[in-house]
Amino acid sequence: MINEELIILGIDPGTTIMGFGVIKVFDNKMHLLELNELQLKKEKDHYTKLKLIFERTLNLIDNYHPDELAIEAPFFGKNVQSMLKLGRAQGVAISAGLSRELVIAEYSPKKIKMSITGNGNASKEQVAKMLQNIFKIKSLPKNLDSTDGLAAAVCHFYNRGSIDAKKKYSSWSSFISQNPSKIK
Repeated sequence: MINEELIILGIDPGTTIMGFGVIKVFDNKMHLLELNELQLKKEKDHYTKLKLIFERTLNLIDNYHPDELAIEAPFFGKNVQSMLKLGRAQGVAISAGLSRELVIAEYSPKKIKMSITGNGNASKEQVAKMLQNIFKIKSLPKNLDSTDGLAAAVCHFYNRGSIDAKKKYSSWSSFISQNPSKIK
């Protein structure tokens, strides 16, 4: 049970759209602070997109002062180039959080869907509808990337302190110590 205020930033990383949601938890009740997305479609240069993701994540951190950042882990797809770009987008968002010394938690898409709907194979629409019900959101956004970001934050709230939410990093050294295989 959370008796003190906790703010969680949730991010669904992407190089076309980065979705995000910010929640405040007090007395074990969640309150929606922001539900939005960063549109990157118009940017042609991949490095400019990464810079914008980093800057927007820092802006959200500096505006809301979250205690923790929850991020959706990349899923394994067949297109290697898409996976590489998605991993980079996730990496710069994580870097922004680490630069502000946030605790970072990473969740698989299945884990997030399971936490929100009870079904790890739920559709984006089912997740969005459940969040709409939880937070009494009047109308859902056209793109559901923002609700995916919010879902990461809610998943983190539901899984805080569980053994399953073990991928948490509070600094580069904690990231390295928990991921020795990523060092060459």
